[in-house]
Amino acid sequence: MIRSFYKRMVASAALFTVELVFIWLLFLVCIIVFLWLGREIMSGDKVWLDEAAFGLAANLSNPFLDGFIKFITFFASRQFLTPMALALVGYYLFVRKHRWNSLKVPVVALGSITLNVILKYFFDRQRPMSPLVEASGLSFPSGHSMVAASFYGLLIYLVWHNVKDVRYRNMLVALLVVFVFLIGFSRIYLRVHYATDVVAGFAAGFLWVIIGISTLRRLERSAGKELTPIVLEDDEKKE
Repeated sequence: MIRSFYKRMVASAALFTVELVFIWLLFLVCIIVFLWLGREIMSGDKVWLDEAAFGLAANLSNPFLDGFIKFITFFASRQFLTPMALALVGYYLFVRKHRWNSLKVPVVALGSITLNVILKYFFDRQRPMSPLVEASGLSFPSGHSMVAASFYGLLIYLVWHNVKDVRYRNMLVALLVVFVFLIGFSRIYLRVHYATDVVAGFAAGFLWVIIGISTLRRLERSAGKELTPIVLEDDEKKE
């Protein structure tokens, strides 16, 4: 029994270390990618990635894919994400009784939207010409991609930490990752964003979800440490 407990402890420590290294690497990559793309956009030069992505989308274009892409892009729209975020908040407030997780949803979602608006006005990049659907506002970074990365990134975090079955957890995480990238591609396919807009949106979205979750986890731990002495004192009085 002791040996089994020791093995579980070692496995948990190793998993925590791998997770921490991955998060830090993702954090650094997101910063580097966004800063590099921002510099390229501010310089005003054409980026080869944009033309290559539009060329790929044009080659893949067909009536069936048109409908599928419009279906996919809906899942990062305000009309879908607003009720989904409210439903998730309600689930953690009233079903799971986990207030900190319910707080993570608005922090990640609203923070991502606000940051996206600020970044758009800072870079002031116009959208591509001849989009396949109506789109308004500025282009860099992609709002759909950024919100998708942050909201579905939060779902990935929740799945990773709450789903116990390893195979089911890995399958859900893989599906969510693929779904995020499909949403990003949909914006290029519909010609409402350049590929650089989408990649920058991913970088900023994942960056924000890491910052938001890390900050709230620190606050959660601090609140727990502050409450522990009070709980212990109450228990001692009862005894």
